Amino acid sequence: MKASIVLTTIATIAAKASADCFSTRLGYPCCSGNTVAYTDNDGDWGVENGNWCGIGNTSSSASCWSTALGYPCCSSSSAEVWYTDNDGAWGVENGDWCGIPTGSSGGNTPVNQGNDGNDVNVTPGDQYSHNGNPFKDVEFFINPYYTAEVDAAIAQMSDSSLISKAEKMKTFSNAIWLDTIKNMNEWLEKNLKGALAQQTGNKKVLTVFVVYDLPGRDCHALASNGELLANDSDWARYKTEYIDIIEEKLKTYKSQPVVLIIEPDSLANLVTNLDSTPACRDSEKYYLDGHAYLIQKFGVLKHVAMYLDIGHAFWLGWDDNREKAAKVYSKVISSGAPGEVRGFTDNVANYTPWEDPTLSRGPDTEWNPCPDEKRYLEAIHKDFVSAGIKSVYFVSDTSRNGKKVDRKHPGEWCNQTGVGVGARPQANPVSGMDYLDAFYWIKPLGESDGTSDESAARFDGYCGHETAMKPAPEAGQWFQKHFEQGIKNANPPL
Repeated sequence: MKASIVLTTIATIAAKASADCFSTRLGYPCCSGNTVAYTDNDGDWGVENGNWCGIGNTSSSASCWSTALGYPCCSSSSAEVWYTDNDGAWGVENGDWCGIPTGSSGGNTPVNQGNDGNDVNVTPGDQYSHNGNPFKDVEFFINPYYTAEVDAAIAQMSDSSLISKAEKMKTFSNAIWLDTIKNMNEWLEKNLKGALAQQTGNKKVLTVFVVYDLPGRDCHALASNGELLANDSDWARYKTEYIDIIEEKLKTYKSQPVVLIIEPDSLANLVTNLDSTPACRDSEKYYLDGHAYLIQKFGVLKHVAMYLDIGHAFWLGWDDNREKAAKVYSKVISSGAPGEVRGFTDNVANYTPWEDPTLSRGPDTEWNPCPDEKRYLEAIHKDFVSAGIKSVYFVSDTSRNGKKVDRKHPGEWCNQTGVGVGARPQANPVSGMDYLDAFYWIKPLGESDGTSDESAARFDGYCGHETAMKPAPEAGQWFQKHFEQGIKNANPPL
């Protein structure tokens, strides 16, 4: 595992050999009280003095080499090996990494990348440089974690037709979300190595990551609030423990193409929700400073292309919103100089169809002149170019917009019924739109938008609306019923 994580963990253990809660090994203090604000696979979390703290111990009593690094033991020494490093062999159980107890397959096991046999002991080569559309003339990396999720979903199916469709889902690429510091440390280097191992000769393998951990993240929603709060101490952590580590790894793996999808929903919230949402006002400084910092860091790397999130057609599609957005995004990009961005990404984790000829500007769309993603990108392309933004290209998320969903208002965003996976990932997908770099699956179909449990700390009212599928698990957790409906309704069919 990553050296700094090991060192941090060792230091924590040495300082707190008798720690009385799980969070100390993750770099967080123990809570003095028992009020739960958030629960994940590590345990229950509270907030005290403006910072996260852990409540009680984890339920696991298992002990193996990985527990010292903050990860549970796998349930069996014969668990499937997904990755091997100097610490040992790693498996995946319950959507999380676990250490395989000593006596399993050992330290020279290759990473599981579709059983292609590539060993992870790879050495980066000469500097790669993007030249134009980063999605063109490359092979797309297949996310091994998502493949494992789909395999687990298939194990719950009995319909042979449905199983066939699910098997095809494993052949398409989707983005890897770095949505916590822990997940970044788990996923970034592992998958960069996996992609590099697949490169042979002139064939380059593109990996797409989502950078998603700003302080005060998703300020206008509850379901996807992040681990970092809108305060100076968490801002410092975002820089040193998150962005700087990503930069370090990207500089190491310089011989392969990388695309970064940057902080979904953040800047769009600054366009529309500053006046109505105090949490967005509290987060504004960290959103702006965070983008400036990461653009300066990542935007000078020749093999990295960045796309800033611009919401979707029914968020910024109205004329006044697009006009304001052009000013906000122009300012943000300038603040990151000398770093540069390739462009922008729309419809991330949303359901708005690429084209919907049944809709036009009128009362049904609240007079939105851009009632689908195609018309939205056509309009905002003109606005951004007019605002002086130099590089205006787009990646559109088509992971869940193949079928018009059942929502009664286009602002509905949570686990919508009627979902269908959309156009497959591909470069230059639309003739005549040379500024559309790609259709791509950014939000993995099957991962929940948010819980429908009204008693949960992160329950958002939108996840309880009529057209939100229920019962739904927490954001990011696997939602079998939603996945099955999405592949049944795939357009084009699977």
